[in-house]
Amino acid sequence: MLLPINAVLPEILTSLATRPTAVLVAPPGAGKTTGVPLALLDARWLAGRQILMLAPRRLAARAAAARMAFVLGERVGETVGYRIRLDSRVGPRTRIEVVTEGILTRRLQADPALEGVGVVLFDEFHERSLVADTGLALTLASRALLRDDLRVLVMSATLDGDAVARLLGDAPVIRSEGRAFPVTTQYRPAPPGARIEGHVAQVVREALATEPGSVLVFLPGAGAIRRVEGMLASSLPADVSVHSLHGTIPPAQQDVAIAAAAPGRRKVVLATSIAETSLTIEGIRVVVDAGLMRIPRFSPRTGMTRLDTVRVSRASADQRRGRAGRLAPGSCWRCWSVADDAGLVPYTRPEILDADLAPLALELAAAGFPDPGDLRWLDPPPAAALAQGRELLTLLGALDAGGRLTAHGRAMAALGTHPRIAHLLLRARDHNPASARRAAFLAALLEERDILRGDGGPPPVDVTLRLDVLERTGDAAAVGATTVDRPGLGRVRDLAAEWCRRLDVPLRGDARDVDDAGLLLALAYPDRVAQRREAPGRFVLRNGRGATLPIDDPLAHTPWLVAAQADDTGRDSRILLGAALDPTELVARAGEQVTTADEIRWDDASRSVMARRRTTLGALVFADNALNTPDAGLVRSALFDGVHRSGLDAIPWREAQRVLRQRLAFAHTLDASWPDVSDAALLGSLEGWLGPHVGGIRKLDDFSRVDLSGALRELLGWEQRRLLDQIAPERIEVPSGSQIAVDYTDPAAPVLAVRLQEMFGLTTTPLIGGGRVPVTLHLLSPAGRPMQVTRDLASFWATGYFDVRKDLRGRYPKHHWPENPLEAPAVR
Repeated sequence: MLLPINAVLPEILTSLATRPTAVLVAPPGAGKTTGVPLALLDARWLAGRQILMLAPRRLAARAAAARMAFVLGERVGETVGYRIRLDSRVGPRTRIEVVTEGILTRRLQADPALEGVGVVLFDEFHERSLVADTGLALTLASRALLRDDLRVLVMSATLDGDAVARLLGDAPVIRSEGRAFPVTTQYRPAPPGARIEGHVAQVVREALATEPGSVLVFLPGAGAIRRVEGMLASSLPADVSVHSLHGTIPPAQQDVAIAAAAPGRRKVVLATSIAETSLTIEGIRVVVDAGLMRIPRFSPRTGMTRLDTVRVSRASADQRRGRAGRLAPGSCWRCWSVADDAGLVPYTRPEILDADLAPLALELAAAGFPDPGDLRWLDPPPAAALAQGRELLTLLGALDAGGRLTAHGRAMAALGTHPRIAHLLLRARDHNPASARRAAFLAALLEERDILRGDGGPPPVDVTLRLDVLERTGDAAAVGATTVDRPGLGRVRDLAAEWCRRLDVPLRGDARDVDDAGLLLALAYPDRVAQRREAPGRFVLRNGRGATLPIDDPLAHTPWLVAAQADDTGRDSRILLGAALDPTELVARAGEQVTTADEIRWDDASRSVMARRRTTLGALVFADNALNTPDAGLVRSALFDGVHRSGLDAIPWREAQRVLRQRLAFAHTLDASWPDVSDAALLGSLEGWLGPHVGGIRKLDDFSRVDLSGALRELLGWEQRRLLDQIAPERIEVPSGSQIAVDYTDPAAPVLAVRLQEMFGLTTTPLIGGGRVPVTLHLLSPAGRPMQVTRDLASFWATGYFDVRKDLRGRYPKHHWPENPLEAPAVR
């Protein structure tokens, strides 16, 4: 069959013969995936070297290789082969190799020059997967540094070809116009409040009743596919069969789904976005599109990835629509309105902007490019997500403190799985074969879809239940109130067997000396170790964030657990998969992550120094015990921190100590050579003046035992100590013979509060400060009430006394109030 791509194949060949890079933009159904590699086989510049083509998915890779081999009249593995995860079909004569899932990245790590490869094709690049972006960046680096003869061709159905062309060094953009057959479009928006699955099922029935051929239905995920399949099971014509198509079903079932229906029959294929790619599903004439897709979104704040259901982009909708016109005229039924259609975003958001970048950080380090700025990207990786990825790699031991790849990190990269899983497998293998085998089973469970399904609710969280099912020799239909996904169980067992093979451990073995699931999970997810709070079902994670479990889940009451999967959509993450953990085993096996430290700090509540020995993992506390003999210097520092925070007034100063400080403050106002005893000065020099006196002190109240007066006097020189009583006398003798204390509360105006009758006969105001400063006299009544305030006693006797005398004679008639106070004897 003549395909639209045939018209531009000569242009592609000519362009790559003269230029190292090119961009091909061809709509769905043009035939680029199979037509271009086959056309390049005999190119003179290729000189018999290999063609590598990166496909976005395993199903697409297998299907593309099978189609090209069919065209050549050969079997897969001869001229055309493929390499995908856990499966490869290549041979010594293979010239076209379709690869996926990081195979290209790992090949570049092992062989940066791509020896024996003449051209690298990036198919369906519009999907902007992280794998494709990374592969292109590394391939361009290889071409620039090692292989200027290496050709690069980027192919896409819907793409901003000019932007890619600039990235490739102003590469030519070749466009294939048109598709093989026309496709009409109809809009069927769901009624308000209707669930999308029920609406899609109804549209499928309508399409089958009015259109010829088979139907391809796009749904956001495997759960939606199961629900729609259940709705259609008993309501379709007898000649129509229903098939599922998503990445987690076995390859044999995938092959049945994409094969042509039997003569005289039609089929409905319920698919995820896996069917958007370079995939021809035989007999499809109708596409029903729910208009939704599920995308992973990683949060650097929480370190977790969640799946969000979002509207498809314009490019994705057009790609899906094109599936109906591959082999004949078709129709597309969109389950949204014309108005909604106008609001679709142009392109699907690149995965690199929302993904967990720990795998990327490891791949780049293994390839010799720890700084992504050294590579060329359409969209550079976000700094926050990349930094979080590097933090995880450092925690796992893949990077050293300087950010360089360790030997352990290189071994992790070679396994070609997420760094968490790789670390789990390698550390378990280092421990013993039994633990390595258990880790292989656990890794398979973590990498694939959950094998347990709850009846009317989520299945139990405990991963140990799944391990028990997986490690049995026979089939299992149910575990308690949950059912077992048997196809999924087979898929996980196959993956576990592959990991056992790669770890070189037996698939079956002795169950003794096996690490429990919680400890193994903690190796993979050290940042998700969780400790129960006071209430069952409520936990705190290592990073301090909260996490929850349903109160009726058996793990809700365990003191410690590891959360392998969690949904962080709420304030607290909801744990979806985990296992109980014995913290003593974690300390024994991962002690380098556990910190034991003496914590000596000030506690505001108790107004004292707290001294404890704490064993912690981030925000989690394994042990917290009182420290009986803490370091004296650290205690003193914490005590002084408390004094700083509480203020000097919080110290229980005795009156004599307080008065001494006030006297020194007065002396400092007269002469700055005297010590500054203000709050700011004393707080700023606590270690110097107070440090030698606080041995054994841990509370503010304990300062009552400290000789604060002695500490203050040590601030004075010998001469100042001798002069202190002259400059700032503690008491002054008045004419009555009484020794009256001077109040230095206000250093600028010291006060002498004395009964008026005790001052008879004194002509001038008493002086302090070496005879320079008159005190402020508070002259008191016999009852001790202030009658007059003055700093000029002579003036008071001459003018003010007679008015005061009149008042005092009336109020205190039994007392003697002389007319001439200067000649009267002073009395007490």
